[in-house]
Amino acid sequence: MARPVKILVLQFASIGDVVLTTPVVRCLTQQIPNSVIHFCTERPYQSIVEYSPFITQAHFIDQSLYKLIRELRAEQFDYVIDLQNTFLTSLIKAALGSRSYSIEKQSFREWLYVRWKVNAMPDQHIVDRYMATVLPLGVENDGLGLDYFIPYKDEVEIDWLPETHQHGFVAYAIGGQSLTRRLPVLRMIELCLKINYPVILLGDKADRKVGDELMKAIGERQIYNACGLYNLNQSASLLQRARVVFSHDTGLMHIAAAFRKKVYSIWGSTTPRFGFYPYKTPHVRLETPGLGCRPCSATNADNCPMKHFKCMNNLPFDFEVKELRTKKNFE
Repeated sequence: MARPVKILVLQFASIGDVVLTTPVVRCLTQQIPNSVIHFCTERPYQSIVEYSPFITQAHFIDQSLYKLIRELRAEQFDYVIDLQNTFLTSLIKAALGSRSYSIEKQSFREWLYVRWKVNAMPDQHIVDRYMATVLPLGVENDGLGLDYFIPYKDEVEIDWLPETHQHGFVAYAIGGQSLTRRLPVLRMIELCLKINYPVILLGDKADRKVGDELMKAIGERQIYNACGLYNLNQSASLLQRARVVFSHDTGLMHIAAAFRKKVYSIWGSTTPRFGFYPYKTPHVRLETPGLGCRPCSATNADNCPMKHFKCMNNLPFDFEVKELRTKKNFE
């Protein structure tokens, strides 16, 4: 029997970044005969990778990088696929000594765009840049989009929800890694009133206070604040059940894309032109047009440099959710 081809994939950045690697993992497994895929990431993202049928084993950086490297060296990998290309991943690659392939970063182009508003970014989704990393191995994009696997124990039953939300709902991921990637509370209220349909708010415990403000302003009949009540896989289950999804630039947006949900993506300080928009799913981009100050950040910023926050305060809600035409509960 031929020796397995052992491949290690590295990605530590965020929930969304890990979800966006799933086409790479699937294509490696299906296109390289006798391949065994290991995935190395942060412990908080364990639930994303541990149920994937395309990942044989997951490794996590906990307290000690030295311990992690010892664990990885014992596996004797044939290839390392670095989908982050940072100082940390470079250390790991050097310590393992395996043949490696790394994503080509766009740091200079991102800096040009943020600092001087010169858009030299490639017209390419980050997933396609990830896939270009494994092209030398003869692995090509199968075009099947993102994956997300929910174990049965984390599937949310419809009768667990308030009766008002058991016959259809919109999911709204209200979180975001920074304040400038989220609508202000008053604009969130305005958005939910515009949606005019039962809404389930999704986020972590840190988002619960904002969710309570929305529920208090609009009422429990329309708003169910699920922030902090469900783990990541359970939140994914709610996304899977939603009729449509509204989301700031956050990991739940990419999980919704994995379920081929129509996503209304909301953009503030960042921009979809960095290549992180919903992948292989119907989506609508909600942005403020004509702002010369965007983007002001490629990743996270907690304050508007111009002090006006027009990217979110002036963002037009001129969309129509055709999927909800058949039922208007709150007129």
